Amino acid sequence: MGQLENGVWRAVPRKPSAKGEFVRNDAQMRNWISADGSTDFPAEAGRYHLYVSYACPWAHRTLIFRAIKGLQDVIGFSVVNPLMMENGWEFTEYPGATGDPVNGFTYSHQLYTTADPHYTGRSSVPVLWDKQRGTIVSNESSEIIRMLNSAFDAFATPGDYYPAELRTEIDAINDRVYATVNNGVYRSGFAVTQEAYEDAVFALFASLDWLESILAEKRYLTGDRITEADWRLFVTMIRFDHVYHGHFKCNIRRLVDYPNLFAWTRELYQWPGVAETVNLDHIRTHYYASHEQVNPTRIVSVGPDIDFAAPHGRGA
Repeated sequence: MGQLENGVWRAVPRKPSAKGEFVRNDAQMRNWISADGSTDFPAEAGRYHLYVSYACPWAHRTLIFRAIKGLQDVIGFSVVNPLMMENGWEFTEYPGATGDPVNGFTYSHQLYTTADPHYTGRSSVPVLWDKQRGTIVSNESSEIIRMLNSAFDAFATPGDYYPAELRTEIDAINDRVYATVNNGVYRSGFAVTQEAYEDAVFALFASLDWLESILAEKRYLTGDRITEADWRLFVTMIRFDHVYHGHFKCNIRRLVDYPNLFAWTRELYQWPGVAETVNLDHIRTHYYASHEQVNPTRIVSVGPDIDFAAPHGRGA
């Protein structure tokens, strides 16, 4: 792990807060693609490219929206090696990794210094890249999925996952899920004090209990219509028992112990195009083998054996 400092890569560890808490920095590259050409980045087929990791839940969001919006022929993507070591994400050989056919880079941080030679920060994925201008459009996953949801409708499969009438409810769910679940698993796993770990893990499971109660009454988080809120939660749930329960010590309960949440996860996994975005080998390899501070042996778990393709029964 490491980061860029004024355009120079430094293999430095992430610093916890004074309380021993994991701190996630905000994304810095936040331009916008417009459907009507009102921004510097108009929506065009073939112009944009996603750089992702199958292991990373934030990047996974963007692959899901590319799939469910039918943008496979409109926006290409490249996959990094799942191991993230002293040079950060690498475009090196690994089964399922693609290299970088667009720029020929070896490291993801080269994308950042191409966009800004003096960039300071982490070279995270996803990256939405403009091939025409040779620069980063955005590295903020929550905003990339909003662009994929609506900016490319001229080329996309119909479907709005952030409908105007549900936005207040979606935003409220997203806020809690991000703080306590999506980021909560990291706050649990990367905590360096008992207090920080317990604060995070108890908040995480309080939210999982809350989500289970919602899904006992509703098919999806906002009712009978699947939305962005569901997909943002899904990327954490599909990883939960494989890496977060054991590797990150999120072990009060498992996903499979929540009947409604587990069935909902299976339904979303079976949504057309979504299963192809899930690579459990990359997920397990990244977490267990990259995080030496959490797993010094770097031995990669071979389980659990979960059938996400089993009938989900959510139609009832």
